Amino acid sequence: MTHETATYRGWKKLPDNRIGHALFSLGMVARVPYFGTVLPQVIRLEPGVCEVTSPKWFGIHNHLGTFHAIAACNLAEVAMGMLSEATVPTTHRWIPKSMNVQYLAKAESSLRAVAKLAEVPDFATITEGTELTVPVSIYDRDGIEVVHAEITTWVTPR
Repeated sequence: MTHETATYRGWKKLPDNRIGHALFSLGMVARVPYFGTVLPQVIRLEPGVCEVTSPKWFGIHNHLGTFHAIAACNLAEVAMGMLSEATVPTTHRWIPKSMNVQYLAKAESSLRAVAKLAEVPDFATITEGTELTVPVSIYDRDGIEVVHAEITTWVTPR
């Protein structure tokens, strides 16, 4: 029996191309509508890693015409959430607990969020609640990190 989540199995069933990524992302937004505010596109998903892009469009602009800080936080949460769905087995559950964000530079273009764990935990050893911090780096079109977030999740056995 597999301990993969339905989310990760769904990702693996779709083609690894723009159409598959778009279909997966539409399904994700249907399940978590608030994510839709940043028009996210999941482009990579595997245990311990998730990469999501978001276009710069008027709906995420701030008063300066750049990517709004909270929209960037939403993008970070999309990346963390999908990483968690691909990483935390069905024997456990997770929920966000806190977020620490650093705004490093103006975000004047579309963005790419990369959530990546240094090491995937051995979930068999998690027998009571534990914190798992997911770092998320958000880059602009030139590859400059414009936002960095550390999102702490609370992981428990079911």
